[in-house]
Amino acid sequence: MAGVYISWPFCAQKCTYCNFASGVFPKELEAAYLAALLREAGSAVWPFELETVYLGGGTPGSMSDEQLGAVLAAIPGRPWREATLEAAPGALSREGVRGWVRRGITRVSLGVQSFVDAELRRTGRRHDARTVETDVALLRSEGVQEINIDLIAGLPGQTEEGWAMSLDWIERLAPPHVSVYMLEVDDDSRLGHELLLGGVRYGALDVPSEDMIAGLYETAVERLERQGLARYEISNFARPGSESLHNLKYWQLEPYLGFGADAHSFDGRLRWQNVEAPGEYAAAADPRVECVEAKLDEERFFVGLRLLRGIRPTASEWETHREAIGRLVGDGLLVSDGGTLRLTARGVLLSNEVFQEFIHA
Repeated sequence: MAGVYISWPFCAQKCTYCNFASGVFPKELEAAYLAALLREAGSAVWPFELETVYLGGGTPGSMSDEQLGAVLAAIPGRPWREATLEAAPGALSREGVRGWVRRGITRVSLGVQSFVDAELRRTGRRHDARTVETDVALLRSEGVQEINIDLIAGLPGQTEEGWAMSLDWIERLAPPHVSVYMLEVDDDSRLGHELLLGGVRYGALDVPSEDMIAGLYETAVERLERQGLARYEISNFARPGSESLHNLKYWQLEPYLGFGADAHSFDGRLRWQNVEAPGEYAAAADPRVECVEAKLDEERFFVGLRLLRGIRPTASEWETHREAIGRLVGDGLLVSDGGTLRLTARGVLLSNEVFQEFIHA
C-alpha cells in the first residue's frame, strides 16, 4: 500500500528555525502553483493502491476550501485510511475544519513547537498556549480525533522549566500523537545559518547546548511515555493505534509519490525529487530534477533503525554489515536480540553517527 505527499509551501511568515522549502511568497504565485500541482498529479501514473495522503509545507491549512478540494480530487483512493493536513495554530475556523472533514481529512498536525510565549515570539510564531487549547477543542468538536502536536527541543532561550511547562500542556490537552524534534543546525534555516556563522541574530546566543537539548529530549521521552504516548520512532510518540500511517511508509521503505515543490518520491526501486523553489516549480514543464536508484541494502538500516522496534536483517545483511554491527553493539549504541537489531537509548541520541556506519562511499 502506498501514500501521497502534497507540498503546499506557502506560509504567513517564515519561522527562524524552519529549514523547509517554504516561506512567504507573492499571492499571485498561488494560482500558478496550484495549476502546476494539478497538472503534475493529473499526469501521474498510479501503479499501486493508495491508502494515505499527507499535505505538508508550508501551511496547507491556509488553503481555501476550493483549493483543497481541487487537489484532493486529483488523488485516487478515497476514502483513504488516513489523510493528514498540517496547520498553524490560530488559523483554524469552524467552517474551515468542517471543510477539511468534508474533503476527507482525518488527521491534523499542529505546528505548535512550544507553549511558552517568550520562546514562540523569538521564532516568529504568533500563537500562544490558549490558542492551541482552543484549536484542539475545535478539531475534536468537529470529529477530528487524530491530532498531532509538534514540539522543538532547543529553541532560543528554552529552559528546563519552560520545557516542563510545554509538556504539562501536552498532558492537559492529551493529544494521541506528539512529535518532538531536536533543533537542527544547518544552512537551510536562518537560525541554523546564524549559529554556524557564530552570529547573534534570531537568539543564536541563547540556543541551549547540545547536552541540554539531549536532556530536554530525554525528559520528553519519560514524560510522554508516562502519559501513554509510546516512542515508536526517534521523533514520534503515540497512543496505540494513533501512529502516523503515512510517515511509517518512509521508515518501512513503502512506496509514496510526492507532488509539489521539493517533494520526494519512491516507487520501491527509484527515488526522485522535484525542483525546490515554488516559482520554478510552477513554471516547469517537468519539475523533476533528480532520479536515482535506491540503495536498499543501506537504507533499510539508516531508515528502518529510526523505528524503536528495530529491524530484522537478512543473513546476507548481517554478513555485509558484520563489522559495523559488532562495533556499534560493543559501543552500546545498538542491541541485537533474537535476530532483531535496534537502537539503545544512547544510540537514539547518537543516531546520526550510527546511521553513518551503514552508508558506503
